[in-house]
Amino acid sequence: MALPACAARALGPPLQLERGAPARTTCPRRHSRVEAELAASRPGSVAASVRAGPPRGVSRGFNSQPLLDEPLKASSSLAGAARAPLFALLLRGRRRRMHNLRRRWDLGSLCRALLTRGLAALGHSLKHVLGAIFSKIFGPLASVGNMDEKSNKLLLALVMLFLFAVIVLQYVCPGTECQLLRLQAFSSPLPDPYRSEDESSARFVPRYNFSRGDLLRKVDFDIKGDDLIVFLHIQKTGGTTFGRHLVRNIQLEQPCECRVGQKKCTCHRPGKRETWLFSRFSTGWSCGLHADWTELTSCVPAVVDGKRDARLRPSRNFHYITILRDPVSRYLSEWRHVQRGATWKASLHVCDGRPPTSEELPSCYTGDDWSGCPLKEFMDCPYNLANNRQVRMLSDLTLVGCYNLSVMPEKQRNKVLLESAKSNLKHMAFFGLTEFQRKTQYLFEKTFNMNFISPFTQYNTTRASSVEINEELQKRIEGLNFLDMELYSYAKDLFLQRYQFMRQKEHQEARRKRQEQRKFLKGRFLQTHYQTQSQGQNPNPSQNPSQNPNLNASQSGTQNLFQNLIQNLTQSSGQNPSPKENQESQKQNSGQEQSDGNTSNGTHDYIGSVEKWR
Repeated sequence: MALPACAARALGPPLQLERGAPARTTCPRRHSRVEAELAASRPGSVAASVRAGPPRGVSRGFNSQPLLDEPLKASSSLAGAARAPLFALLLRGRRRRMHNLRRRWDLGSLCRALLTRGLAALGHSLKHVLGAIFSKIFGPLASVGNMDEKSNKLLLALVMLFLFAVIVLQYVCPGTECQLLRLQAFSSPLPDPYRSEDESSARFVPRYNFSRGDLLRKVDFDIKGDDLIVFLHIQKTGGTTFGRHLVRNIQLEQPCECRVGQKKCTCHRPGKRETWLFSRFSTGWSCGLHADWTELTSCVPAVVDGKRDARLRPSRNFHYITILRDPVSRYLSEWRHVQRGATWKASLHVCDGRPPTSEELPSCYTGDDWSGCPLKEFMDCPYNLANNRQVRMLSDLTLVGCYNLSVMPEKQRNKVLLESAKSNLKHMAFFGLTEFQRKTQYLFEKTFNMNFISPFTQYNTTRASSVEINEELQKRIEGLNFLDMELYSYAKDLFLQRYQFMRQKEHQEARRKRQEQRKFLKGRFLQTHYQTQSQGQNPNPSQNPSQNPNLNASQSGTQNLFQNLIQNLTQSSGQNPSPKENQESQKQNSGQEQSDGNTSNGTHDYIGSVEKWR
């Protein structure tokens, strides 16, 4: 039977079948398996070669030459298909699939060979590199003795383990997430909790010269007495957070009573039904919403002692405190607050006994509030009280005619307001900065001798920080708040100088206490030493002390001497005796001191040094 047309065109002239091959009467596909078995049974045929091993061109070993051109040769040898009847009878598609299979087999073996050879070369290179490094490091030890092969392997294993640990650490802690973990071994075990909170340099260079009295702010505040702490709350300076600390976070003998759902807390003195704190969360807005310095100084005494007779009013000390903030951040925060509907219409702005008129203090908006106003409109209002708010609320407005701008020129008015705000801020009992929460806590605790329960938290992400402004807008905001910028620079310098001064004073006090403790321990040591020496002079303890009066007198004098020494060392600095008491004690002990002639001169010298130190 003739071949199909496709096979006839591909193979050219008809082929002669070998002897003994069965004759095909149907399609070649039906007898392909039989022909394959017959071809495999004949030695030297193509099927036998395929069955015996991999096709030509496949590498049988690592060092054998890969014959990439052999599949092409095998595929191009169809002209001699008379000697390979099975390959000649295959269709063109089947021959193409077999060619692709042989080619993939060659590429896979080649890739495996290249990978194996590459790993071997890499290991060889790494061995040479590590050998060179070890020769550089352990070269001086060559004279002692060469390391054997086991030690080399151990050292190599340690190096590989170290590299593996570094790689694992990089995967587990990418970037700077584990920076503290990596530097923990090189850092101090107890870091300073009052380090610079703004990520700036811890070393501060002062710009203003302040006296010791300006830096040392330590108020003798007795919560059981009559003194009062007055909190001046400026808008958007973090005063709400600090006010909550005052009523909820201070260790007191009688803590403030704060009920759930109520903003105000009851802060009474121990044993009295009288408050020690005048703030929003204790007495409410008794002098008006966000009352300023001018309002508080004239309102607080009247509110606290207004119901008492003038002759029965106690002499109080009013300790004013406040919190300041960076002017640009505070201005943006107030704008965002006004956008949400805040108006502060309840503010009285009382000055010189009366509130300002509508001509003296016009409004920037006509509706019920100014919600949704853009930043440009907020900055364009010339009567906006957000401009230089911190200077206005800390200064004495009676010096410039309150809100009447026609009393003096604008330049002179600004100068008077700024100087008044600086003076009031410097003479306040305490002020803090929003950007330095931990330092604010530290200075308040040292000033009033009151400790907070939990530390303050520094929040660097606020609503103002989310507002993105360009350099031009920032310059304009700084121009609108130029007085606040000057006041904040002054306040920051004074604040950081006070902090450094208090820290140095604390370190000096701790050093002095350590010196006193060392001197006390030295006195105890000398007492024990001379008691042992005096007991050694009496070898016969059964002997009657009356038989040796000189020894008895010397021992009693030594004991009295060291008793006086211990009493002098253990006395505190606040319980020093008066000169008259010293003279009487010297007269009483004059007889005892005369009987101490047998003691050593070193003891008298040490006692003299202790008296000189005291």
